[in-house]
Amino acid sequence: MTAVPPPARRALVVDDEQDLARLVAGYLERDGLEVHQAFDGPGGLEAARAVDPDVIVLDLGLPGLDGIEVCRQVRTFSDCYIVMLTARAEEVDTLVGLSVGADDYVTKPFSPRELAARVGVLLRRPRRIAQAVRAAEPGPEPVTVGRLRIDLEGREVHVDADPVLLTRTEFDILAALASRPRAVFTRRALIEAVWGEGWVGDEHLVDVHVLHVRQKLGDTAAEQRFVRTVRGVGYRIGLGT
Repeated sequence: MTAVPPPARRALVVDDEQDLARLVAGYLERDGLEVHQAFDGPGGLEAARAVDPDVIVLDLGLPGLDGIEVCRQVRTFSDCYIVMLTARAEEVDTLVGLSVGADDYVTKPFSPRELAARVGVLLRRPRRIAQAVRAAEPGPEPVTVGRLRIDLEGREVHVDADPVLLTRTEFDILAALASRPRAVFTRRALIEAVWGEGWVGDEHLVDVHVLHVRQKLGDTAAEQRFVRTVRGVGYRIGLGT
């Protein structure tokens, strides 16, 4: 019997620079992805609902709805990976973009080949993270840190009895820290655990995601109940008191 190939992963490219969108789409198609395109914010949002993509490459400066608002609305119905494209390198844009659920960002001008490689790294993550979690926590029992409960199998997080809604990237960072509670993770170690060894970019991306994890857990940089900063080294899971 002839084996049926798995369905192609779906990507959505949303950029009002149509030539650039088609160029990026071409690189993603060469990597075996089924690629859809949209050229403004409302069209990108409609396509995201219709296509149910595994990953969205989303420009920040879109007409109709900007990339921030598209990202915010996509996060209400999809947990797909989102890579934000921005022509502005100011830190505030990066922080705002990631705060609404973007997993990564790329500043224009960029190499379409590098962008496609980073998309590939994101799409390989679920299987690798699942394997890492199984290796670190072979049993079905959740990890409990004080009032924090992390269900690695079910990918659920609770503080006391209250559920905490994290993006895939935020959960994967917390799961990596919880998989080795006594270990201190450098930014590079977290990047390799979550994004993969092939990821290239600004390692301070980790700090932004940790900030969002803390905010959603009701934690602060001053209290550090659940995620602790080890000055000059990186992060570790906290005591949870």
